[in-house]
Amino acid sequence: MQLAYPKILWLFLVYVPLIAWYIMKQRNSYPAMMISSTEPFAKMPRSFRATCRHILFALQLLALGCIIVALARPQTHDEWRTSSVDGTDIVIAMDISGSMLAHDYYKGKPEKKNRLESAKEVATRFISNRENDNIGLVIFSGEALTGVPMTLDKATLTNYLTTVRDGMLADGTAIGDGLATAINRIISGKAKSKSIILLTDGSNNAGMVAPLTAAEIAKERGIKVYTIGIGSNGKADYPQIDYFGRVTYVPTDVVIDEETLKQIATLTEGKYFRATDEKVLNNIFDEIDKLETTHFDVNDYSRTEDNFELLVWIALGLILLQAILRHTYLRSIP
Repeated sequence: MQLAYPKILWLFLVYVPLIAWYIMKQRNSYPAMMISSTEPFAKMPRSFRATCRHILFALQLLALGCIIVALARPQTHDEWRTSSVDGTDIVIAMDISGSMLAHDYYKGKPEKKNRLESAKEVATRFISNRENDNIGLVIFSGEALTGVPMTLDKATLTNYLTTVRDGMLADGTAIGDGLATAINRIISGKAKSKSIILLTDGSNNAGMVAPLTAAEIAKERGIKVYTIGIGSNGKADYPQIDYFGRVTYVPTDVVIDEETLKQIATLTEGKYFRATDEKVLNNIFDEIDKLETTHFDVNDYSRTEDNFELLVWIALGLILLQAILRHTYLRSIP
């Protein structure tokens, strides 16, 4: 157990003036009567109820102490734990090139969502459903970058996905580099089943590694590659800025190298999908969600958890008990 704000405990110094005030108050709080002599009452014992009146002040101090400790935020210690789970290793390689800004998923309503946003939303739901899988994220356009290494922390993955946007990397479509980077990330995984999900809406026109060369490496490593061609057939509305600085959408031919994507999937014993709209994309991820799993041990790092709720409830209970006693058994008159 540790405290997030240990300096809050200095508030216990308020006990000193409170106790001093209480003692001074009690000296002048005894009941008195105007009589000729108090000698007959000198040896009278103090009643049990009169002695118990100090309990009220003690309850107030205890309630205040609980509140002070709660403000210091007691927390459980973080720790590493080893657990056995059934899961698989997955790396999502996502194309973030300029062509992913096309709005063919919502024809006639280009203001709603583009291909990249649709892919991010579906990938986020997919990640949330893979509870025990080691998942990594690679983004690519004219170059490739590891966004998140292999991890079981789904919150990190989904948070990073929200930050992914067009323009983070040099423009272009380096499918081979994206696949090669994903392979480098996934080979460190412990599961026997390893899969790469490659999402792109174009054809390879940049990078240092040819797509089929990367696919050969994946085959040698026993890695399955599921390729997804994103975008409708024919034309798609791409955003362009006119002379007045306004964003307009111009119909442009869709060019997806389906043949290469099919070859990559076939070579690695994966599967090729064509996602012509968001519904189909969802169905594709549902099918991939049925990937085989492997039993393996993982090291899990527990998060810090606050444990102040019980102290707050105890403080409320003490305050309530003090109020009940003050107006019933320990009631003073007047």
